[in-house]
Amino acid sequence: MFHLQSLELLQWDYCQRITLPLDGSIITIAGPNGSGKTTLLDAMRTLLGLECSGGRNYKTYARHANADTTWLRATVDNRPRGRQISSRPFARNLLYADQVTLACRIERNSGDWQRRYLMVEGDASIEMLIDRPDKDWLGVENWRKRLEGAGLSRAIARVLALEQGQTDRLCEYSPKELLRLVFDVFGDQEVLDRYEEARKHQQELEKEVATAETELAYSRVQLAELDARVNLYRQYRGKLHERELLFTEVVPVLAWHEERQDTAARLCDLHRQRLHHAQMRRQRANDNLRLLQLKEQQRVAAERVGQIETEKTKGLVLLQQARDAEKPVEDLVKLGDELQNLAKVEGDAAELAELVRSLQQSKEQLGERWSLLENNRKEIQEELNGLKDGRRPPPPPEVGAFLKLLRSEHIFHHVMADVVEITDEHWRYAAEGVLRSARWVVVLEDATDEARVMELAEREHYRHYIVSELEEAPARPPSDSLLSILSFSAPAPVWLLKQLAQIRRVESTRLGVERGGEWITPNAYWRDMRGGRSVWVNPREHCFGVQALIARRELLQQQLVQLDEQLTGIAADQQTVNRQLAKALKASEGHSAAEELVKRSEEFEQARRQLPTLTQARILAGERWESLELDHKSAVQALANAAKDHRDLQSALAASARDGERQEREWDDRFNVQAMRAKSSSEMKKRFPPRWITGEKLQELRGKFDNARQAQLRMDAVEKELNEGQWETDSSVEGRQILMQATVSGQIGQLNDRKASNAAAGVAVSNARERYMDVLRATVRRYRKNIVELGSLAGVEVNADLPHLDNDDTVLRQAELKVSFNFDGKGQIGLNDGEASGGQQVIKSLILLVGLLKDDDMFGGFVFIDEPFAHLDVRNIQLVGHFLKSTRAQYVLTTPITHNVEVFEPADITLVTSKKPRESRWAPPIGVLQRRVEAV
Repeated sequence: MFHLQSLELLQWDYCQRITLPLDGSIITIAGPNGSGKTTLLDAMRTLLGLECSGGRNYKTYARHANADTTWLRATVDNRPRGRQISSRPFARNLLYADQVTLACRIERNSGDWQRRYLMVEGDASIEMLIDRPDKDWLGVENWRKRLEGAGLSRAIARVLALEQGQTDRLCEYSPKELLRLVFDVFGDQEVLDRYEEARKHQQELEKEVATAETELAYSRVQLAELDARVNLYRQYRGKLHERELLFTEVVPVLAWHEERQDTAARLCDLHRQRLHHAQMRRQRANDNLRLLQLKEQQRVAAERVGQIETEKTKGLVLLQQARDAEKPVEDLVKLGDELQNLAKVEGDAAELAELVRSLQQSKEQLGERWSLLENNRKEIQEELNGLKDGRRPPPPPEVGAFLKLLRSEHIFHHVMADVVEITDEHWRYAAEGVLRSARWVVVLEDATDEARVMELAEREHYRHYIVSELEEAPARPPSDSLLSILSFSAPAPVWLLKQLAQIRRVESTRLGVERGGEWITPNAYWRDMRGGRSVWVNPREHCFGVQALIARRELLQQQLVQLDEQLTGIAADQQTVNRQLAKALKASEGHSAAEELVKRSEEFEQARRQLPTLTQARILAGERWESLELDHKSAVQALANAAKDHRDLQSALAASARDGERQEREWDDRFNVQAMRAKSSSEMKKRFPPRWITGEKLQELRGKFDNARQAQLRMDAVEKELNEGQWETDSSVEGRQILMQATVSGQIGQLNDRKASNAAAGVAVSNARERYMDVLRATVRRYRKNIVELGSLAGVEVNADLPHLDNDDTVLRQAELKVSFNFDGKGQIGLNDGEASGGQQVIKSLILLVGLLKDDDMFGGFVFIDEPFAHLDVRNIQLVGHFLKSTRAQYVLTTPITHNVEVFEPADITLVTSKKPRESRWAPPIGVLQRRVEAV
């Protein structure tokens, strides 16, 4: 890298024109704050194509000069760094003189500022450069490339652009950034370019592969779209063909075939009907003979009934005569027995009194039983009278009172007992048992009345539910549910309908247990989720439906008959007891039963002899009458049966005759219709090609479509699909599909070729990467050697760990150069771990910085360091100065005016700047102090 020898400024900031010597190793720019030290550094940076510091730029300095053109010029050393001419810094720029002039011209151009650059051999003045043609001047990018060829790499440029007070910036680099900086400075550019070129080529190939894959994917999408369109087109053609086939062949043939089969079946049915009609005619002839026989049976039965009725009348007279003859004799025998029993106790007053008491007690008991049965009979009769005119059993009094209250309040309602009908008497006990608790549930027709009705129910203590959530009973409940045998004439509570639909009817508990769930038997044994129990209800309490009312009436009537029989027996017993009691009372008053018994002994004895005979005569007369009664009933029944059979058979014959005539007419009409259909079918058959109506073809069509209706539905569906579906109707889509298939095949071949080229490029990148790693390893070892040597000059132990390198871009991107420093034997510290002092930070950065410039074969290079001695004590200033002297680089340092003269000790040239006076346009001239070199 080259060294600076001089710097000339013309109308730069507040410097009118000034030339400064820079041919020393260490140049110190000193001056107070704001005197232009950084202005000189920014001039050098601008001349080298770098950015200014602190957010400034060259335009700011050009505007301050208030001139149309600003010049920056420097002479640099171009002497060979080795024995070869090509080792001159500017040899690549075809400049071989020992001295080269670098110039920057900044001009105002349409209100803006533009900079141009030029390098020439020798020491050329600004006046000489003014006449150079415009084609010789370079833009900033080309200028930077020219300087890179002279050794001013972009990495060094970044170092030269460090801000004021940021000398320790290098030690803040991460290990990865430091490794990249070292390689940028020391690395073999040709190797790096070759590696970058190979990698760029591979990346381009990868992009081409990705592009080809994208194009192939796009083409495949287009091909898939065309495939889908071709598929739709083929489906469309298939649908058209199917519609045509269905319309012209399938539907007509199947319809004809079905009609033909139907006609044949109807003709067979007509033949069977004809045979049936003949059988019916023969049956009517037989029935006519049977009718005459029944007429004769009816006459014989009528004569038999008349004979039996005559004999029955005579038997009834004989039975009544026998009863009349037996009754007085039976009463006389009873009287004799009673007198005999009374005579036994007449002599004993105590026994007579006991007999009287016993008879009186029996009289009272019979009277009580009579009263009890009579009261029961009155209640049953009243209940029966209440059921005679009504269609429903009357409700309990408290229910009737509450319903009357609702009617008075004009609240429309009904109770469940009024709207439920049991349709199967076999399941009445089950239904009555389950519905018992819901008999008097009040169902409101208007849900808005619920609050008012519940208020009334609370006041009247009504114990049954008030319901407003209703629904109609389902039309088809589960067939085996309890709900299926109930009929509802009005809406019912929702919960009741659900409960009834869940209960299944089973014939026995065993079947219910086997089935599981909720069930009930006909005898009202109910099993729900809580368990099983009997809900049997006494028939007198049944209340659902008309049959319940009829059953209750019949039951009450049976009970009345039983009570009447009991009351009749009690009345006969009362007569006997009253008679015995009267005689006993007379005996107690002195009347002698024994005397009466003696007086009438012959009468009683004769009655006892006559009673068995009379009783036997009455029994025989009764048996005779009962036999005649049975014979009469049988004869009457036989006569009724014969009359009924005669009427039924006569009606059946009349109906059969009418039906026969009607069927004959209908048969003729149907036969004519079928004959016409058969003729039409034969004519239709002639229109079809023979291959359409072969047995195999018809079997195939029926196996596919089952019948003509299904074929018609399929044709309608195809027609709907054609009208409503999204179809491809363009026939050219098949040709485009073939072309696209060829295009995709060609793209696949091209993609394979690119992948092969990419694989070859990958091999080339791998080879270039290996060469790059070799150079990188040598570069890192060289840099490590430099910073270790520089550390020894500064009295600092420096260590650097070689990075891990592998033939993989990811590993190379993650490679790091870890550097550590040991000051005064206090232990290792890293690049930026916060453990170093300010002076140590400066030393660390200077070691890393100068290590980039140190070259055993080619010395040179320069560095701008803005205020390196800031915040350093005397010892550290001496240490930094000693370190700067020990290197072979050129340094341009800035420092404020300070009382510590140690900052000037290492300087070969000191430039002293001053602040511009307020009334002056230009800044004062810059003082130059140059150290005199004494001869040894």
